[in-house]
Amino acid sequence: MKPIRKFRGCLNTVLVCITLALTPAVFAADPPAKMTTALEQVDINSADATTIAQVMDGVGMVKAQEIVAYRELNGAFESIDQLMEVKGIGQATIEKNRHRIVIASK
Repeated sequence: MKPIRKFRGCLNTVLVCITLALTPAVFAADPPAKMTTALEQVDINSADATTIAQVMDGVGMVKAQEIVAYRELNGAFESIDQLMEVKGIGQATIEKNRHRIVIASK
């Protein structure tokens, strides 16, 4: 009877080790929540604040509303770098999002 108990104990230990070893692989297979939006682009001359906030990294609703307000007051953006004229948008934010920003409509 004792050898069976030892075997069961060893088997349980092995199963726990396998489960723990495989657990990180399961979590690593899940893509980050923002990965899908990282591949999207946004036309800053036509998008609403919600869309801008969803697509641009580091741009929340307040900054997105500032972009839309600037566009409404000053007209369409002519370059991506013109975004630096918007309150709260700096060079780092632009560089982080340059591949996401499109100026398609004027």
